[in-house]
Amino acid sequence: MPLDAKRTPDARFENLPGYDYAPHYVDDLPGYEGLRVHYVDEGPQDAVRTYLCLHGEPSWAYLYRKMIPVFLDSGARVIAPDWLGFGRSDKPVDDAVYTFNFHRNMMLELIKRLDLKTVTLVCQDWGGLLGLTIPMDMPDTFERLIVMNTAIATGVSPGAGFDQWKAYVRSQPDLDVAALMKRGTPILSDAEAAAYGAPFPDATYKAGVRTFPELVMVAPGMEGVDISKRAAHWWANDWSGDSFMAVGAQDPVLGPAQMEQLRQTIRDCPEPMIVADGGHFVQEWGEPIALAALQSFGEL
Repeated sequence: MPLDAKRTPDARFENLPGYDYAPHYVDDLPGYEGLRVHYVDEGPQDAVRTYLCLHGEPSWAYLYRKMIPVFLDSGARVIAPDWLGFGRSDKPVDDAVYTFNFHRNMMLELIKRLDLKTVTLVCQDWGGLLGLTIPMDMPDTFERLIVMNTAIATGVSPGAGFDQWKAYVRSQPDLDVAALMKRGTPILSDAEAAAYGAPFPDATYKAGVRTFPELVMVAPGMEGVDISKRAAHWWANDWSGDSFMAVGAQDPVLGPAQMEQLRQTIRDCPEPMIVADGGHFVQEWGEPIALAALQSFGEL
């Protein structure tokens, strides 16, 4: 039986500032039949490189609007999907549907469906919590990494900042996403903040927003811990690609200290680019980050 899911009206996504990318959809991924997954797909289909840009909570592909043009200018293809429950993807209404493996397996199937090759993984927040567990199962697909304000969660809380965030979201079942983004990223205009809120007309669309903080693996027995431990070992011992790290220094949850721990996990990851004014959603300072990443990879 198909899952009960909401689909945000297209009109909510009209005239978003700085974002005019045509939507692409797939609704028949194995195990997710009937659920429509959205992704941005820009640049040549036969490009030498593909950038796979994975967002986190409670954002969507709009988060990458300042980085996508830089990647496109390099001649690459850019894919920026929305996790189920976010953006233009369908939003199952039952909170219990949302699990670590529900999201991870969807992304594995989408990568296979799009037959992505020579991929640079670009990730932040849940884009990393989930995305950093994927290359070990598709090692021939991924060649480079751009990682920002995220973690590999192996059963320990990232700290008091996260505990406070989790408690706050739990107290806000109808979280005002636009207000949250404006507060955490003061450089946003009101229209940009509203674009982050566009996917969520009311609380019935926000199951994903409510559940993502609850899914972070802060205890040893939680779903995803074993996969993440295996991923951490893989990044430390088997990863041989180029890496680039950028850190929003003002992030109270996954800031410089947490990112240094992650850097020590990723084999041969160089010193990070510190974005002094950047917060958790550091992609809002994304153009200089993308340019610095390309320069570090020898493309500029």
